[in-house]
Amino acid sequence: MYIDSHCHLNRLDLSRYEGDLNRALQAAREAGVSQFLAVAVDLDDCPILEAIASEHADVGYSVGVHPCEDSDMMARASIEQLCKLAQDPKVWAIGETGLDFYHSTDHIPAQKDCFARHIEVGKQLGKPVIVHTRNAKHDTIDVMRAEQASHGILHCFTEDWDTAKAALDLGYYISFSGIISFKNAQSLRDVARQVPMDRILIETDSPYLAPMPYRSKPNEPLYLPFVAQALADVYGISQQELGRITSHNFEQLLARHSTTIKQQKI
Repeated sequence: MYIDSHCHLNRLDLSRYEGDLNRALQAAREAGVSQFLAVAVDLDDCPILEAIASEHADVGYSVGVHPCEDSDMMARASIEQLCKLAQDPKVWAIGETGLDFYHSTDHIPAQKDCFARHIEVGKQLGKPVIVHTRNAKHDTIDVMRAEQASHGILHCFTEDWDTAKAALDLGYYISFSGIISFKNAQSLRDVARQVPMDRILIETDSPYLAPMPYRSKPNEPLYLPFVAQALADVYGISQQELGRITSHNFEQLLARHSTTIKQQKI
């Protein structure tokens, strides 16, 4: 069984399912996907994802603002607002947040401030923080260190080993998407081989970054086994074993939340 640790269920191309998300989820379940983390990119996503998660026992969701959102949306993501939205037990994570200097460098201070607030919320609630980084690996790690981030996921990982090791040293998990299957991603596979298997996760990041042989087509959770196979090949293990390992890792990631809450009550 596989767990899709990062998918945007409210943004899927559902044309092949006549607009029915239930059918898309059922297709993924039949392919062996047992859980889905539906990830928010802005605060307006939250009520939509809440409704989806409430209808499906195997779907959790996140609360957060992507660094590519405008400064007004990032400003709305106050610690108080994020904490309020994240009270639902079906909120499994905070984010996605992070830094993205590829699309714009106009709002770097706002991105960093927003990122830091997400980390603080994650610490207050004991929930993992989903981190996005693009063209900003050094700044991303600097913020994580400064804010003492220790519980979360560096998602859709495409960076070098130094970045992976820095995140691992902080206690983070590394999640691989369909990019790991691309023919031109050998350098990423070389990095992945160095990541301890007890710290890896898999994701689709659907509807983006479909794995081979579906590259350049709309992605969906149904294709997660192809990500699993590509990463299993890196480690020289079976696809089923890779699924078992990454599912256990995801469960361990979420289990830290209940441990933190128990410690806070003592």
